[in-house]
Amino acid sequence: MIKKGKAWKFGNDISTDHIAPGRLFHLRSNLPEFAKHVLEDADSQFAKNMSLGDFIVAGSNFGLGSSREHAPQIIKIAGINAVMAKSFARIFFRNAINIGLPLVECNTDLINQGDELELNLENGVVKNLTQNSDIKITPLPDVMIKILNDGGLAKHIEKYGDFKLI
Repeated sequence: MIKKGKAWKFGNDISTDHIAPGRLFHLRSNLPEFAKHVLEDADSQFAKNMSLGDFIVAGSNFGLGSSREHAPQIIKIAGINAVMAKSFARIFFRNAINIGLPLVECNTDLINQGDELELNLENGVVKNLTQNSDIKITPLPDVMIKILNDGGLAKHIEKYGDFKLI
């Protein structure tokens, strides 16, 4: 699974409130509309200017805060290929994998705003096409890659009739 897109750079401690603003909680029953406001409180122009297939690139502790499952959902609905960060809040990490949104832990200091990237989860590498460099990623367990390839945990269970670890 190779994904290509442009990097949108954010800092440390991007919370679920930055991703899915609480003042727009009334949109939780209309996720496509909510997705039009993704990360609005971190960058007011992000949702308007990002393109399908782009990447969110952040520092440490991405997704901290409440366990708002809408946060990874609206990132995925907005068309983001994956989120790359130095680290993720654990509940955000699990929510994202469960809905089929790839998360990648890597040294995001090696990526600049606007860099063109190519992600290969199976090989564990992000190619920075702009800088002509490779960035090793923290590998995901095979079961998580399988869940991502199946489109999320619900689709994985539909496919196998159960949760398959191998």
